Amino acid sequence: MIPGGSTRSTHLAGLINARPGEVAAALSGFGLFFCLFAGYFMLRPIRESMGIAAGVENLQWLFTGTFVVMLLAVPLFAWLSSRVARAHFVDWVYGFFCLNLLLFSALFVAQGDNPWLARVFYIWISVYNLFVVSVAWSLMADVFDSRQAKRLFAFIAAGASVGGLTGPALSALLVELVSEAGLILLAAALLGAALLLKRHLMSWRALGGAGRPGAPPSEPTHKPVPGNPFSGLTRVLGSRYLMGITAFVILLATVSTFLYFEQARLVAELFPDRAQQIRVFGTIDFVVQAGALLSQLFLTGRVAQHLGIRPLLAVVPILMCVGFIGLALVPTFAVLAGLMIVRRIGEYAFVRPGREMLFAPLDAESKYKAKNFIDTVVYRGGDALSGWAKALLDMLGHGAWLPALVGAACAALWGVLGWHLGGRADGQQRPAGSEPDDRHC
Repeated sequence: MIPGGSTRSTHLAGLINARPGEVAAALSGFGLFFCLFAGYFMLRPIRESMGIAAGVENLQWLFTGTFVVMLLAVPLFAWLSSRVARAHFVDWVYGFFCLNLLLFSALFVAQGDNPWLARVFYIWISVYNLFVVSVAWSLMADVFDSRQAKRLFAFIAAGASVGGLTGPALSALLVELVSEAGLILLAAALLGAALLLKRHLMSWRALGGAGRPGAPPSEPTHKPVPGNPFSGLTRVLGSRYLMGITAFVILLATVSTFLYFEQARLVAELFPDRAQQIRVFGTIDFVVQAGALLSQLFLTGRVAQHLGIRPLLAVVPILMCVGFIGLALVPTFAVLAGLMIVRRIGEYAFVRPGREMLFAPLDAESKYKAKNFIDTVVYRGGDALSGWAKALLDMLGHGAWLPALVGAACAALWGVLGWHLGGRADGQQRPAGSEPDDRHC
């Protein structure tokens, strides 16, 4: 044993709010999200510029196309999870997306300026991001119990923020050298690295998860998740708790889409050059990830541990409600950019970890199938509906104030529901290893 190694491990555990036996697993989770988000954020500025290239007035069609692809993909995803052992399910999903990345890299070499390639890539990267992140959080909810989740999910989510800082920097440094096709290849390599970290996490879980009561876990990972291709939907419809999470995600998507469309409109007007647009989006991404990282490392986990999940789910919607009212009064790009930054920092640092904590006590079918249905079909359905709603409000021709006031009302409802769900989750928490009856949550 290296002298002082145990002491260093104890100090590191204290810094990340972990217990000594959880440090390696927490670092693996951090690394997994770093790989996913570094790869995604290398590609995100390209996606945003392609969305503008396809026409800001057509964004609602791209959102609708994403939703349709989700409707087709989710039953296939659920079918796969019913036939592949949970220990290997992530391997299949990430392997499939690695192949997709390789194909797009080849297409960008051959037809990089094709407008239809731009549209397809925009839709595909939206689907890709939701699936790989949703599966990653399903894995975390499977590996860690609810008490570990409150302590560790903020640090694990910080890996996403570090990746979100690294990705745009790599994109800016390497795009001249390797082109867009090379960046896509690098994203595929990072996805492969995430798979290696996933295997360590599942091995740690199989060995008992550093003292999880009832170790080894009661739900073995060598079997597939039970259910059929549509059990995610039926699981959601049969649970008031999951229906509440569904409504929460729809309101989240509505607020995000209203801001996203307004951002696209103003960026297209103020920065007509594609390189300028990529720099603007990259700058916003950098500020967001830096702010989210500081919050995740020093604030989120301790808030969840001492105050519960409720403030994580309610504070950001309240800020958005106030921000939308400010945008209605002063509809400028500076105000919008500030509001976008606050929303995205809040979502990464508070809302997303808090939302994932809601799933930690549930069974495997809820963690994988119901959760994936909510994270993909419901989220993109909310995007599509709110995209058309935003387009309709813009057609009414009353300026930015009307969409802003509608956004404020949605944010207020979002906050109320977040407060209620957080209170339910905090009140229903049971000893680790037990399963709540989510039908009555």
